Amino acid sequence: MADPGLADPALLAVGTTVLCGVLAVAGVRTYATGRARHQALVERLDDAPPPPPPSGRRRRFRRLDRRLRATRPGRRLERRIASTGLDVTPGEFAVCTAGAAAGLWLVAAAALAPFFGPLAAAVALWSAAAFLSWQRRKRIERFIGQLPELSRILANATQAGLALRTALSMAAEEMEAPAGEELGKVADRLAVGHSVEEALGELAERLPSRELVVLVTTLVLANRAGGTVVTSLRNLTTTLEERKETRREVRTQLSQVTVTAYVVPLMGIGTLLLMDRIVPGSIDRMTGEWLGRLAVIAAFALYGLGFFLIRRLSKIDV
Repeated sequence: MADPGLADPALLAVGTTVLCGVLAVAGVRTYATGRARHQALVERLDDAPPPPPPSGRRRRFRRLDRRLRATRPGRRLERRIASTGLDVTPGEFAVCTAGAAAGLWLVAAAALAPFFGPLAAAVALWSAAAFLSWQRRKRIERFIGQLPELSRILANATQAGLALRTALSMAAEEMEAPAGEELGKVADRLAVGHSVEEALGELAERLPSRELVVLVTTLVLANRAGGTVVTSLRNLTTTLEERKETRREVRTQLSQVTVTAYVVPLMGIGTLLLMDRIVPGSIDRMTGEWLGRLAVIAAFALYGLGFFLIRRLSKIDV
């Protein structure tokens, strides 16, 4: 006959084991059900047709684009592309950049030497990033050029008795891109309950410039204090017009220096091609030794340093 003192711990252990097993099975079943629902939702969203873009163009590389957007570099690339105003997705941009890098690798390896293939691919990747930066600066410059008109529209609207939110929405409808698009985003943020300070602050972060910061600060302070902004906007319009003309004159004066910055590296590449044309096979023999490779790398580094210094010295903030 079993001892009751020993039976109770055994029954307790068996009961605890059964309970843990039931809870484990329930947890696994709940996890599997939730994962299946999540996968079904993802597949349904993937199968759904994407919203038509403004240009009506069909998007390509959708799967790659979704995978890129799920990563931190992909989201950063998406924000950079959005700040440029280009009608391209991160997936399309990545595929085009990879294709250009591979094409330049093959062309450089065939035309010069196999050693120049990786260098050409690296230049292609750098050029893609520089292209995004150039497009962003170009968009900012266009937006700065529209700031006097924007200030004038806001001054007329506030003088007519319209609220600042209504004036911003009206300016978004009347102005062309990029000011119209950016103000449309501001109006959408205001429509969902964001404050004027938050919406205009995001605009200043997307398109950073001194002129826009001054305009945003003027509008935010006037909206916070509750006073009239007509006189401030009138004076700001005149100031922005003068700064616009000054920036145009400075850009014209520095155009020759800017061209020089791009011509100097091209002269080095042209010298290599000319040397290989005069003495066929000289580039292959030069890059066949470590000393020649180090000399080529040092030369390209010096050309890049010269390009950077010329651009840096010719950069004047107005």
